[in-house]
Amino acid sequence: MNPHPAKNLKGQQAIATGLEGLIGQAQRFLAEGELDQAGEAIQAALALDPDHAQAHGVRAALYIREINWLGLRSEMERDILKKKYPADVAEYERGYLSLLFGEMPKGWDQYESRLRIPGKVKPKRAFAQPRWQGELFPGRTLLLHFEQGFGDTFMFARYAPMVKALGGRVILLAQKPLADVIATCVGFDEVIAEGAPLPDFDLQLPLPSLPHVFRTELGTIPAAIPYLDVPERVPNRDRIARALVASQGKLRIGCAWAGSPNHARDKERSIPRKALEPLGAIPGAAWHSFQFGVLADAPLPGIVPLAPALQSFSDTAYALSGMDLVITVDTALAHLAGAMGIPTLLLVHFQPDFRWMLYREDSPWYPTLRIYRQSIPGDWNSVIQEVLGDLMESA
Repeated sequence: MNPHPAKNLKGQQAIATGLEGLIGQAQRFLAEGELDQAGEAIQAALALDPDHAQAHGVRAALYIREINWLGLRSEMERDILKKKYPADVAEYERGYLSLLFGEMPKGWDQYESRLRIPGKVKPKRAFAQPRWQGELFPGRTLLLHFEQGFGDTFMFARYAPMVKALGGRVILLAQKPLADVIATCVGFDEVIAEGAPLPDFDLQLPLPSLPHVFRTELGTIPAAIPYLDVPERVPNRDRIARALVASQGKLRIGCAWAGSPNHARDKERSIPRKALEPLGAIPGAAWHSFQFGVLADAPLPGIVPLAPALQSFSDTAYALSGMDLVITVDTALAHLAGAMGIPTLLLVHFQPDFRWMLYREDSPWYPTLRIYRQSIPGDWNSVIQEVLGDLMESA
């Protein structure tokens, strides 16, 4: 029997009050960018209650701001072990982190859990035909079908020759705006635009599952470029050619500094136009904007807006073929330029997508692509200055 229940209750209340205060302090310090003070406050909170869920959540947010991926990974593993996530979601989170750290093929195996999470895969399909497991399929037809965004389709189309080498007919169901460009990839017998009737087929597989099927490791990523080209039919070929005439003989640089505003993390990956201004000091540069929408005017000297003539990815591919260099944030443009073998500088925010991994300037997916990363969350000015320094040095 506890002889002092009231005393113990007061002690518990004091601890709870102290916890709330420390967590609140940590959140305020975090919002103000005072990371050391935030860390001290959250450590004090966890000393009072080592399993406090909110305190661990704040510490995870702190690790992200510190760009401390090992720390974040430990927090996520802790959440998973505590069964905070459903099993498939936990497996997906593990897979994302594995791929971010370049741990393949384990990451690709875990990434397959996305197919079992409601709402994760878009568009969701339920074909009656069996899933292809990577076996030989002579005399049969395999349907590969797109999943997620344009960048994913450009990225994973590289597997087409490997698939074709295993047997029969290979068909790709692709998003309509990029179907003609993807059709230039060797290995596809037919590319069908979304919405068109599908022919008979025997097997099927989502395009992003190909790295899993082929047990892809860092050293075995198929990276022979270019594997995409300009299609024969370019609707606005003449209009684009006229726009490029004035820059003939100069260093043509294409740029895009913002993605789709509908993207969940667009505010992180897009760059304020003003931040690009220092790039105007590059001597002999002829700037060409691949930016769509109201953001098409950047403070770069004589920039030529190409977007009005880019009505399809066929147009975009043709315009890219005229560039000496592309500077872009993480959008489909980076994937298309990389797949075409065009020198590309990719500007990546502090929390990158898994395909760009961590701590490296190169990409095993695109040999002509170089990555410039934020070292401080939200700080694009330092990234632009690093780009400027490298380009001025090589000018």
